[in-house]
Formats: sequence, structure tokens, C-alpha cells
Amino acid sequence: MPTTTGKKIAIVTGSALGLGYELASQLIANGWLVAGVDFNAERQAELTAQWPDDSYRAFVGDITDEAFVKESVADIATLGHIDLLINNAGQPSFKVPTAYEAADVDKCLKGLKGMILWTVETLKACGEQNVKIAQIMSTAATRGNANESVYCATKWGEKGYTKSLQAAYKGTSVKVVAVYPGGIDTAFYRDSRDYVSEAKQHTFMQPGPLAEVILFNLINEANLTVTDIEINRNS
Repeated sequence: MPTTTGKKIAIVTGSALGLGYELASQLIANGWLVAGVDFNAERQAELTAQWPDDSYRAFVGDITDEAFVKESVADIATLGHIDLLINNAGQPSFKVPTAYEAADVDKCLKGLKGMILWTVETLKACGEQNVKIAQIMSTAATRGNANESVYCATKWGEKGYTKSLQAAYKGTSVKVVAVYPGGIDTAFYRDSRDYVSEAKQHTFMQPGPLAEVILFNLINEANLTVTDIEINRNS
């Protein structure tokens, strides 16, 4: 079913800033309608003013609130078939192993819980057909890092979930893509100055070109799917 505007529909979680914003912006530039999800109400209001209603719909809430997820996906589905879900939202906690507390674990687990909830509801809304799901994780899902033990643990969990989805939907019109970017120069690291200095952060990848590489693999017209994408900076 086409949208009321005739556009393809993408859900992007964590759309307000950083990589999520770049993904949303570039999808819109390519003619998509983006349902952007973020808890930052002020920023969502700015994006609603920035883009027309037939290009961006803002959903403000917690990605781990099941009632919010169900209601949002149901609203998005009234616009037409959901073609793409990008699970991008998440929060880090970077500490030495003995500094972690329960609150840090809960914070890191938000990304995994949100990924599962948005994936499940999107699959239901699409009738488990003709949808691509991109799970934006981290290279932390591919290795262990000394000051990221809990963060890595949750990213490894996201990878396990993603690989299980790929196995469950192999050979169907549901395509699941695992994306593992390295460090990105965004505010993601703002609370971890003891671990990642501002100077080091600015050597990381820029979100704009990174979004371009991700979308090149996600929304091309080729009759194939890139299932795993690891992206690192050149130096």
C-alpha cells in the first residue's frame, strides 16, 4: 500500500541528532517519508518546522516504552507500508570494569530493548513482508574493549538478536542488516571525557559521510542485500 504522499516510509530511532539526524536528512533528500523517533521534544519540534509534513513525522518518547512503541508504529502504519526500520537509538556508558553500577547497565540495555520492541512491532505492522530492518550497533559488537565492558555486552546482545533475525527470515522478503560503525564524532561521547577526550573524538568519523555509506547499502535498487556492514575511519 503506498503512502498518502506516494513516498516510501522509513522509521529512524534516535533521529534528533548525530547519525540519526543525518540518516533522516538523507532519506528525506532521496524522497522518503521519515518517521523520526526521539525523546528530545525540543529538537523534534525544530525538525518538524525544518521539514514538511509529507517528509517528516516526529514521535517523541522513550524507545523502551512498549505502549509508546505500539501506538507509534500503529500510527505510522496508517500512512502506508513501512519499507525500512533503522534502529539507531542507544546510550553508552564507558567506565573501567569496577566502576559500573546497576544504572549503567540499565542505560546500556536501552538500545537492545528498544531494538527488540521496534523490530517486533514493525514486523507485525508489515505482516512480516517486504521490509528492511537495519540495526545500527558498533564495532563494540565485534570485540571486547577495556573501558566498555557493559557497553560491549549489550552490543554483543544486539548482534545475537540481529543474527537470529537473519536466520529466522532467511529466504523471505524481510531483510535484516547488521551495521557496525566505529567511533563517530558526535555528542555520543559527551559524558565520557575521562575515557574519550574531545581531541580524540574529533578524529572519529563524521556522521554525514557515514550515513551516506550506510544508505548506499540499504536503499539501492540492486536485487541483493548486504547483510553485514563494518565501517571504520581510514586513519
